[in-house]
Amino acid sequence: MTADTFPSLVVNGATTTAWTNVRKTNNYNSRAPVTDVTSADFRCYTSETGATASTVTVAAGSTLGIQSDGTIYHPGVYEIGAVTDGGTSINWPAYNQAGISFTIPNSLPSGQYLVRIESIALHSASTFGGAQFYLSCGQINVTGGGSGNPGPLVSIPGVYTGNEPGILINIYYPVPTSYKNPGPVSTVIMCLGVGWLD
Repeated sequence: MTADTFPSLVVNGATTTAWTNVRKTNNYNSRAPVTDVTSADFRCYTSETGATASTVTVAAGSTLGIQSDGTIYHPGVYEIGAVTDGGTSINWPAYNQAGISFTIPNSLPSGQYLVRIESIALHSASTFGGAQFYLSCGQINVTGGGSGNPGPLVSIPGVYTGNEPGILINIYYPVPTSYKNPGPVSTVIMCLGVGWLD
């Protein structure tokens, strides 16, 4: 399941204007995905737009959302992994959602961060390079934070090879008996990266 683009953040319950606090992606008009996990575009998908964005302030402990410009419609993962019943069927809980939200951890140190959403469409993922990644990067300034140590830290590109079982997978036949989201598991946010603002 995936959306076209993710142009807005949701801060204090209000959706920001498109591409104000989120860097405008190359696919803002084309809706084309990133398929090469080793590409520099895998970071924020801004090689053609050279985009920057305004930084929005959010408090540690508050809810932050990332909003798509439509709804998720491709089979795939978007923070919420696939659900299987041992090989009879596979379901996509994120289907038809317009965005996601999560709590900024109270322990996250105050400072500026890049919040990256990654949605993986798996309908063509049975061959290498077939998974389609839709992503965006929002810019936030966290206030009132704690003294935690964010992690695990990864390089993007570099976090995936494209051969991970959650990326190179046939979702149709045989129906997978299980599904594991690719990438590191974080107790803070799964399939959503928070990193230092670059």
